[in-house]
Amino acid sequence: MKRLDGKTAVVTGASSGIGRAIVERFVAEGAKVFAFARNAEALKSLEAAYPGQVVAITGDVTRQADLRQLVESVLKHTDAIDILVPNAGIARVVGFDDSTAEAFSEQFSVNLFGAAETARLFVPHIRKGGSIQFITTFLTQVGFPGLAIYSASKAALKSLSQTLAAELAPRGIRVNAIAPGPIATPLWGTVGLPADVLGTVAAQINARLMQGKFGEPGDIAATSVFLASDEAKNIYGQEIVVDGGYTVG
Repeated sequence: MKRLDGKTAVVTGASSGIGRAIVERFVAEGAKVFAFARNAEALKSLEAAYPGQVVAITGDVTRQADLRQLVESVLKHTDAIDILVPNAGIARVVGFDDSTAEAFSEQFSVNLFGAAETARLFVPHIRKGGSIQFITTFLTQVGFPGLAIYSASKAALKSLSQTLAAELAPRGIRVNAIAPGPIATPLWGTVGLPADVLGTVAAQINARLMQGKFGEPGDIAATSVFLASDEAKNIYGQEIVVDGGYTVG
């Protein structure tokens, strides 16, 4: 028997990277998945690859109307869900001198407010025994120059997940977070650094990783399956760090 047989999940930021890997792993474990992201073409290819198991819904987590449409679309297919992964996120390298209110807003609108609003709208529709998983970052535990805004947005999300774990437990909903370390995804190329600088930074990071290389999206997806399964029924309010040993020292 597959670990997620009969379960229904919603995953945002599902068109690539960690989000797509989570969708694919959930399907492999028997779940039906509603995949939400801005990239309609990528979502359609995901839906076509898993007919009847993946439903693609296009939208932006920073738009209230899009999130409400997501909820309505899901409820047309099912009366409730079991798993919610508000995975959509962005990362930008911004020095502190340039960390204006607008710069904060760009990343917080997706990483914190988008994730929180996704959860808020879906909580009434999560079955007892269900699970919410927020995606944070290993950078909630270490400092990295130029990523103050990104790290702060994810640290706030970590705190939110801990508080919601206590608040939603009486309703039978488990809340946890997964903190990816350096993972080889398209997000790495969108942080705003030139290719040569990215290469230098990657080499420095690899030197601290136990395997000497970035992790894979599937590493996070495997952790997500575990947290969504009955095997994790006694885990509440935890941030599970999957970082290749980076934060060990």
